[in-house]
Order: sequence, then structure tokens, then C-alpha cells
Amino acid sequence: MVWQDIKYSVRTLLSNLGFTATAMLCLAMGIGLNGAIFSVVDGILLQPFPFTDADHIVTVDGVHKRDTGFGVSWLDFRDYKEQNRTLASMAAFSGRTLTISDGTSEPARYLGAPVSSGLFALLGTQPALGRDFQPDDDRANAEPVVILSDEIWRLRYHSDQSIIGRGISINGVPHTVIGVMPAGFMFPQVHRLWVSLARYYETSPRDSRSLDLFARLKPGVSREQASADLQAIAARLAAAYPQQNEEWSVDARPLAEWMIPEDVELALLSMMGAVTLVLLIACSNVANLLLARASIRHREISIRAALGAGRLRIIRQLLIESVIIGALSAPLGIALAWVFLRLLDRGIPPDSVPYFIRWALDARSLGYTMAVSLLTGVAFGLFPALQAARANLQDSLKEGARGSTGGRRAWLRNGLVVAEISMSLVLLVGASLFIRSFLNLQNANVGFSTAPLMTMRFYLPGSAYDPPMAKRQRVQDIVRRVQGLPGVQAAFASNFVPLGGGGGGGTVIVEGKAVTKGEEPGISFVGTTPLFRQTLNVPLVSGRDLTETEEATRTSVAVINQTMAKQLWPDKDPVGGRFRLTGGDVQDWFTVVGVVADFRHGQGTSTRPIAPAAYVPYAFAPTLNTGLTVRVAGDPGPIAAAMREQIRQSDASLPVFEVWRMEELRQRSFWRYRVFGWMFSSFGAAALLLASIGVYGVLSYSVSQRTQEIGVRIALGAARRDVLRMIVGQGVRLAGVGILIGLAGSFGAARLIASLLYNVTPSDPATFSAVAAFLAMVAVAASYIPARRAMAVDPIIALRNE
Repeated sequence: MVWQDIKYSVRTLLSNLGFTATAMLCLAMGIGLNGAIFSVVDGILLQPFPFTDADHIVTVDGVHKRDTGFGVSWLDFRDYKEQNRTLASMAAFSGRTLTISDGTSEPARYLGAPVSSGLFALLGTQPALGRDFQPDDDRANAEPVVILSDEIWRLRYHSDQSIIGRGISINGVPHTVIGVMPAGFMFPQVHRLWVSLARYYETSPRDSRSLDLFARLKPGVSREQASADLQAIAARLAAAYPQQNEEWSVDARPLAEWMIPEDVELALLSMMGAVTLVLLIACSNVANLLLARASIRHREISIRAALGAGRLRIIRQLLIESVIIGALSAPLGIALAWVFLRLLDRGIPPDSVPYFIRWALDARSLGYTMAVSLLTGVAFGLFPALQAARANLQDSLKEGARGSTGGRRAWLRNGLVVAEISMSLVLLVGASLFIRSFLNLQNANVGFSTAPLMTMRFYLPGSAYDPPMAKRQRVQDIVRRVQGLPGVQAAFASNFVPLGGGGGGGTVIVEGKAVTKGEEPGISFVGTTPLFRQTLNVPLVSGRDLTETEEATRTSVAVINQTMAKQLWPDKDPVGGRFRLTGGDVQDWFTVVGVVADFRHGQGTSTRPIAPAAYVPYAFAPTLNTGLTVRVAGDPGPIAAAMREQIRQSDASLPVFEVWRMEELRQRSFWRYRVFGWMFSSFGAAALLLASIGVYGVLSYSVSQRTQEIGVRIALGAARRDVLRMIVGQGVRLAGVGILIGLAGSFGAARLIASLLYNVTPSDPATFSAVAAFLAMVAVAASYIPARRAMAVDPIIALRNE
């Protein structure tokens, strides 16, 4: 009997291809977007982390009395590891770029991670080839060793198994290759080299807090117990080392909080909520189509009931039709999801997503998509089926072949359209807010023009560059060479790259100003060659620039930005004032010789205020990892090859990496906002299309059912523009109610995503009013076509047909 219902449903759907195709396309949009976003959410939030028994792994963060989320020092890590009673194991790691020089290929720079022994065992991953780090490798005087990623092993060393035991140079220091990690492993994010942590941090002071800690809980120990145990150790360390640890403690946090930041989780849940709204709109649309179709088929249903078909049999028949529509929509939805994911992949810069996050239309995603397809088939078909099964047999047969609008069904159809419009408005408001955030970032003033700038980094490897003088001389030689290239207007080298990060920092004291210990103001401390201001074309507010002589003689002078001037010398001209860092190797008193306009330092256009910054001669902060920035006349792209060649001529062993046009670097910095804007725009566009179809469908059906009424009106003298006003007015009323409900919902939804917005308030009146007006115009446009059809009704033909 069920098989007969299926065959009859297929014949019925094939006999009305227009209805079937429209319903399938509407559902495919909702199903496809849900399948795609579920794949992303599943890959990030639902799939377990690729570690053994990850629920028993915690992260250990440094906690200051004024803030949380800090790292831990090497010495504190050793104490926590040795003194705790609640942890089965503890390991530390950090991140830095590492250069491979092996004499067989060009030097190459990779993102790497110094790690302590036991880290890979804690994670439950061992090298696929060779051995892991051992406790003996944690000694500062141990033989330097390195573990390679599978990618480096395959691409650089052609999967040569004899690589184990071979010596290669890492940052100019000979290392022995002891292992190769399994394919795809790039802990902690997209890192491809691992070296012993002790070599880099054994001599670091106790107040140098830059390590991340992972720990595995002992069986039966809770995270809260481990945290209390570690905090007790921190209290003992604070008593033993008050100068460094007096205001510091630690906290054991769930692994997920470290792996998946809170703003990422919020963005994913927002997207899942958005595509759920799209699916609900699609279901509302198809339910409306089925209600209209049930009104047309009510005579058929009544005859079947008269011939003995029970109400349950009729409901089952109609539900089978709905489920078939949902099932047939699934392949289209899966294809749409595949396209959406491919576009998403193309919109994300390489190495921007951690290795443990992967999304694909795998078995879980396909199963979810198929389940959504079948459930939506039941969801949008159940209510119309129940309504159709309630048809009064005698009334239906008396009505003959003529359809009936049915007051209850008309109310339901109108209610579904109102719901579609309100949900569409919520999505469109969200999309508009994200687009405005992206445009605000796109047009944000970073303090200098990025168009004529080219930037790259180079690394000074080996013991030859240990002396500060060697670094200075090499950097000066490279800058001189690059400045002599045709088309180069100015160039500078520094321990930072504008918009690319770097530089140093610390707290300072100002001459003549008393400050409470521990409350010294913090600044960015940047070592740079002269002409940094001219290269960036940043205005000089007062005073003068750094000079070549001051660089050569290591003169203690500084140019500061306006923010530092306002914060540290609020009541007078800072030129001539003096300051010094409160810690570190540089203890000189720096005399302020100039003030420049503020500009952005960090990676991208940050939402945070610009920090106070001091720019001092490069000699005070020479670094192995050095940024080089040039200003050219015209397109900066072609100068990159010539810059590389000049660096190679200066020293062929220097690896060059992170080569960017400055504008590309700026654009890359806010790709998340671009992706969010694009995705929510897609959701909003789908919702808008579906809502338009819903308004059009309801009014078209209304016109078809009211043909006699419209004919009578025209015959009695009603002007055709009155008919137009009547039909369009019906659409406008539906849209108005939906917009009012949608505005209320949008105010609440927008506040949930407030932290993801940039320079736009979640209750921005311009956005809300523009979206409401736009949606109203779309509703009017969707109403106009049925209204024109109503105007064209010939009263004689309409009355004769009735």
C-alpha cells in the first residue's frame, strides 16, 4: 500500500513540474546552506580534537592580578612540572620562525615550535619516522636536534628515509634530524618544524612569560583540583621570588578554550542560526505552495474520501509527496553545499586555519544533510496535509471544480509569508552589519598610504650574527643596496613590519615623574633605521627625524608617536623629555627629538586603540628577524625580485620570506570580516529571494481565486488602478507586519554578534531603516506582477467561467 502511495505521489509530482521544480529549488537553497555550514561547525566545534583522550588535557595560563591569558616562564614551568600532585604530565611549547639551511637548496623559513620533551606523548602523537624528544634534549647544553613535518620531508627531502641522523642548519646552528611527524600534523597550528625548547629558554629569566603549557590530568582528578594545586605552587613561588612573581598565579582551563577562541565559536553559532532561518523560510515557502495546491486539490481529496480513503491514508499520501520533494531536493542541496565550501576555501588565505580544523562533505555532513532533507519534508508537509484531510466532504463536492480560498487556509498562507519576511529581515540586518564592518575596515585609516609600499622579512642566521654590530652592519648594507635600486624613493629596516607585527615592548618611566611600582605605562619599543617616516609618508608633528649619525653612533634619542606624547607628556611639548625602559638590557635614558603622527603597527587594522610607541635607532634593538619596507614610484610588485637579489648579493645565506605588497598585507589582515560579510550576504540573498517568491506566490494564488470577485468589481465600475491598489496593498500589509516583527527580532539578534562588528553599533539606525525600506520595496515589486494580472481580468470572461 505504501508503494502504491509512492508511485501515485511520483506521478502527481511529475504531472505538475512547475510546482515540483519550484519547491525543490526553494528547499535546495535551505538544505545546501545548512549542509555547508554544518560541515564547518562540525569540523571546528563538534569533531574531537586530534589528541588521545583530549578531555583530560588542560591548558595552564599565567594570571596577573589585573588580567588573565598570559604565558608562563621556563623556570616557573619547571617548578610546576616537578611540584604538582594532580597532573600525569606537563609540557611547554612556544612559536617562532625557523630557517633551514642545508647547502642543497635555497634557505627556507618556516613557522616552527620549540617544544619540551613529553609534549607529543601528552598529545598522543609520535613521530612516523625516527624518535621523539627525550628528557636529555631539554638540557641547554644538549646536542641540538630537530623534528621535521611530513610536508618538509616530502617536498624538501623527497621522502628520503636516510634523513634521520643527518645534520642540517636551523637558524645557522647545526641540528641533527631525529624524526618526522605523521602526515597532517602541524601542532600547534600550522607549524612545520620542532626543536628543543630548552635551547631557547633555559637562560630566560623567571619574569619572561612566553610559554604555553599543556597538561594531562591524573585519573579521577578534575580540572578545578588541578587548578587549585597549581595555584598553591604559584603562591609558594610568589613568596620565594617576590620581585618576579609577587602578583602572578596560574589557572588550568579547558583545552577547547585554547583551541577555539570564543569569538570564533560565536561566529559559527551565528552562521548556524542564520542558515537555520534560511531553511525555515524555505520550509514556509513550500508549505505555502502545498496549502495553495491543497486548495486546488480539495475536490480530488474529497472524492477519495468519499470512495473510502480514511483521514490517515490521505495524510500519509500527502506526507509521502512532501518527503519525496525533500529527498529529491537533497542532491541539489549537496551540490550547492559543495560549491559553497569551495568558495569558502578560496576566500581564506593559506595557513590561516589551524591544522586540526578541516571541513568537508564527509559521511557525517552528508548524513546530516539527508536527515535535514527528510525532516524538512515532514515539517513543511505535515500541516498542509492535516488541513487538507479536514476538508468537509459535502461542502467540497458542492463547490464543484472551483477552488476555494478558505478563510483558515488564507490566514495560514498569510501568516507564513509574514514569518518569511520577518526572518529575512533578521538575516539582512545581520548581513548589512557585517558588510558595513568589512567596509569600515576596508576604508579604515592606518596612518599611511599602503599602495606604493613593498615589504619582506629576512633572517640573519648563525653565530656570525650573534654580535649586535654584525647585525647592524648587515642591515645597513642591505638598506643601502635597496635604496639604490631604480624607482625606490625611500627604504628602512626595523624589528617590525607595519601591519605585519613585530617590534618590542616594555614599561617605561619618565624623567621627573613618580609612578607606583607595577603601574608603569607600557609602550611599543621599535628599533629602526632612519627614513622610516619618509618611507611610510607619516607626518612629522614636531621636532625632527632620526639621523644616520645617531644610528652609527648609537645615540640615545627617540621619535615618539602622538599617543605616547599625549599619555606621558599631556601638558607640555615632549621634545627634549627623557624616558627609559624599566627592564631588559637597554637601560639608556632616551631623549625625545621628534613626534610623528599615529599609525598602525600590528597585524592588520586592529579594533584596539593605537598604543604609545617609541622609535629608536636600530642599534638599540637589532634582531635576527628583520623587516624591510620600501616606497616606490608606481606598482611596488616588480621591485620584489630586485630586493631579493640585493639581499642575496649582500649575503646569500639569508632566507627571505613574507614578501607582500603592503596593501595585500592590509587586505589579508581582515579576511575574517570579508568572509563573514560574504557568507551572511549569501544567507540574506537566499532569504530575500525566498521571501519574494513567498509574497509573489500568495498574491498570485489570491488573484487566481478571486478572479470572479475582481471581474464583478470591474463590471460594477471599479477602476483598474483600484484593483492594482487592492492587490499591492495586500502585499504591503503582509510585508509591514513582517517587517515590524523582524525589526524586533533583529535588535535582539544584532546584540548577540556585537563583539564581531567593527566600528558599527548593533542597533545602527541607518542599517535597520535601510534594510526595512529595501525589503518593503522588494515586497511591492513581488506584489506588482500579480496585481498587473488582476488588472487585466476581462469581467465578461471571468463571470462566464464562474
